[in-house]
Amino acid sequence: MDISGKTFVVTGVSNGIGQEVALELVRRGAKVAAVDLSQAGLSVTADKAGANASLSQHAVDITDRAAVQALPDAVIAAHGQVDGVINCAGIIQKFVPVMELEYADIERVINVNLWGTININKAFLPALTARPQASLVNVSSMGGLTPFPGQTAYSATKGAVRLWTEGLQAELMDTNVTVSVVYPGAVSTNIAENSGAEDGLDAEESGIKMTTPGDAAAAIVSAIETGKARVRIGRDAVALDVLSRLMPTRAIQLIAKKMKEAAGIDASVS
Repeated sequence: MDISGKTFVVTGVSNGIGQEVALELVRRGAKVAAVDLSQAGLSVTADKAGANASLSQHAVDITDRAAVQALPDAVIAAHGQVDGVINCAGIIQKFVPVMELEYADIERVINVNLWGTININKAFLPALTARPQASLVNVSSMGGLTPFPGQTAYSATKGAVRLWTEGLQAELMDTNVTVSVVYPGAVSTNIAENSGAEDGLDAEESGIKMTTPGDAAAAIVSAIETGKARVRIGRDAVALDVLSRLMPTRAIQLIAKKMKEAAGIDASVS
């Protein structure tokens, strides 16, 4: 897909990968409908995009289905069309075992990561399928390839996003909509703080090599251009993808050991 002149909806644009995806699209001549819960965050992203950018701001809670269902009309009113949707919004859980995790915390992660993705996909699929060429991108995680202890609820939602997206790939394979699933490894974002999970791990002390949000965004936008179905970001995500398919039990054991060794790591896995 040629990015220039197309309109893309991007969720989770206040910071991190979502913000960088929005800015990268603008740099490549696209129009962006920026979606986030935080109006203050939207304003920051709009300022970074610059006064000449074609960027509309939509303060929407993606867990609010009625608000999300009204979003396509708002985007079309602002830009005339919708050519692509990139779901970057997501949160992690507190870094604790399931036995110490409250039901409310589990439900919050499910509502944002899974239902938020479903809500956005369902709302925009009619508009996407009406275009001569369109793109739908959902961000999973390397935690959706193999579970991370202390992030079991998070990993479960990202695994569900993975299968949901692969199901859409099968359903839409004969249509004009290209569907991509993204597996970021450790990315230097502030997702832990935004998720209320600041008691996590210290990536620098653990020696984990982090991918920058800008590099992650460039990989996502390039995948839109080429129609790539699976996007693995970072050597850690690539290695875990291979290991989880060849030796799934070994992958679980290895990640459990690494997490135990680096107890308290704040390495974003989305």
